[in-house]
Amino acid sequence: MKTPKTGTPIEELRQKILMQKKLFGEVVSFSTHLKNADNEREGKMISYQIEILKTGLRKSVNDVVDVLGRIYLFKPLKKGVDEFDIENIRVPEEITKNIAQNLQIDKQKVSGVAQSLQAEKKKSKPDSLEKLTLSRLKKKKEKVLKVKERKPRRYVKMASRFFHNYSTNLINKGKFQALSRDLIKANMDFVPAAYVSVIFFTAALSIFAAFLIMIFFLFFNVVALPPFIVQMQEGFAIRFLKVFWLLFAIPATTFAFCYYYPSMERKSIENRINQELPFAVVHMSAISSSMIEPSKIFNIIVLTREYPALEKEFIKIQNEINVYGYDLVTALRNRSFNSPSKKLSELFNGLATTINSGGNLPEFFEKRSQSLLFEHRLEKEKQGKASETFMDIYISAVIAAPMILMLVLMMMRISGIGISLSTGMISFIMILAVSLINILFLAFLKLKQPGEV
Repeated sequence: MKTPKTGTPIEELRQKILMQKKLFGEVVSFSTHLKNADNEREGKMISYQIEILKTGLRKSVNDVVDVLGRIYLFKPLKKGVDEFDIENIRVPEEITKNIAQNLQIDKQKVSGVAQSLQAEKKKSKPDSLEKLTLSRLKKKKEKVLKVKERKPRRYVKMASRFFHNYSTNLINKGKFQALSRDLIKANMDFVPAAYVSVIFFTAALSIFAAFLIMIFFLFFNVVALPPFIVQMQEGFAIRFLKVFWLLFAIPATTFAFCYYYPSMERKSIENRINQELPFAVVHMSAISSSMIEPSKIFNIIVLTREYPALEKEFIKIQNEINVYGYDLVTALRNRSFNSPSKKLSELFNGLATTINSGGNLPEFFEKRSQSLLFEHRLEKEKQGKASETFMDIYISAVIAAPMILMLVLMMMRISGIGISLSTGMISFIMILAVSLINILFLAFLKLKQPGEV
């Protein structure tokens, strides 16, 4: 393909398109700076520059249209062609006979080749492996992922109907800022106004539940002996003074649990990320040594499917680059601000600084992996010592204490001092106490023990 000479319409078109591309890139760059403008004056200056660039872009488009009107994809016919009499053209008979003979010979050759191909097709039959492959290709259909539209749950819709305006006013006044940050870091599918509405709605429902529980304990009591629920014999006023606190304790506990639940969820995600991070950074160090483009490192880590907690954070970085159009450094800064893990936030900040300053990425990942692995070993040693302490407490609370309590109850029964319980009731109380203590210990260890990598 020959290069068009300078001054031709095609060369002029190429220059115009390059100019458009340059103007469009400057518009995108100024738009990014406009979002990060420090003050209103700087924003106005950037907006004015963007308008100038847009005007030049429109003019360039008009110039391209004019150049396209001067480009022809075919060469015009010479004058006098219309006067040429095509009907009077006569082909000699010898030429027509030769053409007919050649066509007949070619037809015979084609039929012979077709017959030979048909015979070879009948002789060569596909083997079992080829048949299996062909059958799989026929059965294979294109899979279309259907993403269902997420609709708000009925409970959330009902809570927003009653408390949305009140919650929005509180958030606009600066309330629940820590809760809003925890909702983002915990990857919970709630906007702050909706979740605050759920908190108030749940607390309001708990008031009715607390009132019913208070009424129940006002007239009845729960005892350890059958029939377990007996009618109260105390005076109404004395009993009311004993149980009225339930009307305040239950709603307060419900409100506190709903308020602190996002922070607990964020803490759980942070523990899982911290467990996976040292090994993921070692993996990233090995990938970066091949001098691959930095943003591709996160894509490779996601495709491995070995780090489920980190996978969500790395997908967010890819979305900010591919969907929102941010550069890698800006995406890393944003994810550092919204990361649930402090260690991961420090990794993103360090990586952004290294890329921005032109540092050595393999060296950065190697040093960071060494420090993270050292901290991981220290954490494992702490967990081992804590497990030894819990074992001592478990032996004391679950083995020694129930035996001593059972001996005390048996001595009280034999001597007739204090509460006299039957042997079956003492055994039932011991089994129930040991079961509850075991459940509490298992729940506590589950909360303290991070997920395995």
